[in-house]
Amino acid sequence: MIEAEDPSALGHWWAEALGWVVVDDDPPVFEIRPTPEQVPGLLFLPTPSAKDAKNRLHLDFRPDDQNTEVERLAALGATRVDIGQGDVPWVVMADPEGNEFCILGQPH
Repeated sequence: MIEAEDPSALGHWWAEALGWVVVDDDPPVFEIRPTPEQVPGLLFLPTPSAKDAKNRLHLDFRPDDQNTEVERLAALGATRVDIGQGDVPWVVMADPEGNEFCILGQPH
């Protein structure tokens, strides 16, 4: 479950980012899955407060092309963030509500 100020907007954003489908958009519930029949999925529920601390759940993407994926997610509204990671081979980004995630490079 992911708490969100706007579950529908954030759920749609993650559906686009992951290439998943919306399976439930009946407020207050919003759920996405890889396919309609495939579980697990991600459930988004409303919260009255904005994010104010580091995520307890952190998703990592491992695309074929890191730079292309960073550009694609930035075009969807993600932003690069500095959480003190220093010089690392991954890119830290945040979704529209500030939840951090990483775009990893290919393993060597």
